[in-house]
Amino acid sequence: MTTTGYDLDALRVTFPRWAIFRSDAGAFYATRRGVALSTAEISAGIQQTVCADDLDGLVAALQEQDIRR
Repeated sequence: MTTTGYDLDALRVTFPRWAIFRSDAGAFYATRRGVALSTAEISAGIQQTVCADDLDGLVAALQEQDIRR
């Protein structure tokens, strides 16, 4: 899927605890900055890195992760 008109800098301001980038293949990724998750956190569904095919999906994944933690 092609996503046009996205602003990763605005997203980085909104989610400052995440390093956010887009891969060469066009997928969006976010990984936690300076956090090592415990086994219990991982078992609870907290993820170190999330990805999505489009920006809306990435935002939804980040919001879900913020709720879980």
